Amino acid sequence: MSFPIKKTLKTVVPIALGIFLVWFWYSRTAPGDREQIAFYIKNADLFWVSISILLGILGHVSRAIRWSYLLEPMGYRPRLLNNVLIILMAYFANLGIPRTGEFLRATALATYEKVPFEKGFGTIVTERVIDVFMLLVVVIATLLLQTNVILGFFEERGFDFNGMLLLAGVGLALLLIMILVFKKSNHPFILKIKKFMGGLLEGVLSIFKMKRKWAFVFHTLFIWACYIGMLWVIKYTVPETMSLSLSQLMVAFVAGAFAMATTNGGVGLYPIAVSKALAIFGITAVSGDAFGWIMWISQTLMIVVFGAISFLVLPLLNKEK
Repeated sequence: MSFPIKKTLKTVVPIALGIFLVWFWYSRTAPGDREQIAFYIKNADLFWVSISILLGILGHVSRAIRWSYLLEPMGYRPRLLNNVLIILMAYFANLGIPRTGEFLRATALATYEKVPFEKGFGTIVTERVIDVFMLLVVVIATLLLQTNVILGFFEERGFDFNGMLLLAGVGLALLLIMILVFKKSNHPFILKIKKFMGGLLEGVLSIFKMKRKWAFVFHTLFIWACYIGMLWVIKYTVPETMSLSLSQLMVAFVAGAFAMATTNGGVGLYPIAVSKALAIFGITAVSGDAFGWIMWISQTLMIVVFGAISFLVLPLLNKEK
């Protein structure tokens, strides 16, 4: 398959999947349920929605500060406002075409702060490595906090607990075998994987070599606290979800995080994934869907509004450049 076709598919498939999932959700939801979901969305408490959006903005500002820590050792000190606007612009771009935001960030940084593209892009890759690591931490923490409930959910649907343990054991054994094979193999494909995994580890460990490493760690934790907090406050917009605990909502957070990575900005899939996760704790489909849609709409509007503003404001603030 030629490169242009691959590139086109990577752009079109996530968008098409998102549109299909919106249609699928709409078609499988009863008219009465759709009306109830629409009622919850229209009457969502704007105070809590605003708090969720505010947490999102604070997370982006914190990300901009953290980005400066990665650029500082190379001798670059970009303006904080430029960093914030570039990040918001990049997230906005990713809603249209996946992964273009990363290239746009590096290009804008080179244009307005004179940071060479490859150096700026390298710091963005390091950021993504840290994000993958933090998501893994959140997933493991969620599994530990809600082990019994998650296992119970699968058992109710015919999954045998002993069989799951056996499957996990087999999976662990296969993982160990794969690690041994990877270490000894010189196959080009495996070498690429080893290089990628080595880059992930190097990126995570590199933060301990920087001058402001503990400030970097603080902002990393703060960013992810904001992400989880954005979802946590939305529980107050739907009556049935108000009693959910933080650990229960973390299950929905993990489901939503993987949904965001599958389609452009989680369109179509995010509300479905979050609703299914909340169903584990007895939340009805109507309330779960309403929760998911309120969360997705507020997140997306934040990115669209502030991202579009950033596209306009960034050049105006840097006329001399």
